[in-house]
Amino acid sequence: MPIALAVHGGAGRQTADLPRDHERRDLLRQALRAGHQLLARGAPALDACVAAVAVLEDCGLFDAGRGSVRDAAGVVTCDAAVMDGATRAVGACACVRGVRHPVELARQVLVRTRHALLVGPPAEAHALAWGLEEVADGWYLEPTGPAPVGTVGAVACDAAGRLAAATSTGGTSGKLPGRVGDSPLAGAGTWADGCLAVSATGVGEAFIRTAFARRTADLVELAGLDPATACRRALGEVAAVGGWGGCIAVDAAGGIHLVAGSESLHRGAIGIDGVARVAVAAGEDPA
Repeated sequence: MPIALAVHGGAGRQTADLPRDHERRDLLRQALRAGHQLLARGAPALDACVAAVAVLEDCGLFDAGRGSVRDAAGVVTCDAAVMDGATRAVGACACVRGVRHPVELARQVLVRTRHALLVGPPAEAHALAWGLEEVADGWYLEPTGPAPVGTVGAVACDAAGRLAAATSTGGTSGKLPGRVGDSPLAGAGTWADGCLAVSATGVGEAFIRTAFARRTADLVELAGLDPATACRRALGEVAAVGGWGGCIAVDAAGGIHLVAGSESLHRGAIGIDGVARVAVAAGEDPA
């Protein structure tokens, strides 16, 4: 089975590179290589997704982890989810702060508990008890220039044909305190089963209203659409309720699908050849 990994760093309306997009491209490549190294050694798809997303959470140039935007009260809170397609096990966290890698907290919810989603200070307390790395308030970057680009995510197919997805975000800038978007919700912004793994980015409420990620997978499994067409169809449903965004998907044959439903989608992919290819503009070929 060919190994495959895709990542994204958020969708947008930009028609030309933003300041520091050259760095973002390099970071997408770093994330791809981090996950690919694991896949090449036979690691599960879920491990590769978590490793890739952790790179993007740390960098501060995407709306996740260190670069997360602030809510209306000026506070950073983060959401993340992981899903194992082989078992449909889900782990997620929402409205957490002080945890360096929310995606790792999401994985620990999957591994350590019988639950799918933990939120707020109790989730943070579990992270501390489980030995996850903490960070002080000063670790989050203060807004001094252009806002970070967007939500980050990864999808993978491992050597055993198992699929997985992971998504991490700081949410929408100026959001109401307590707001949770699509990223940590299985079936909305994140999904993986035996046929398809999906991670989405864009207007979260629209992705929730259309059950986007599960809808995409159902269009493949039940309607017989090819994955790229399914992604475009489901993004059309997002647009029909006033949203926009994009997604990445990997299928059970190791096929990679990067679909921009807006003018830009920071995205990249890596396959069996180990070459990391990235793109930003909707019509740009990853290179």
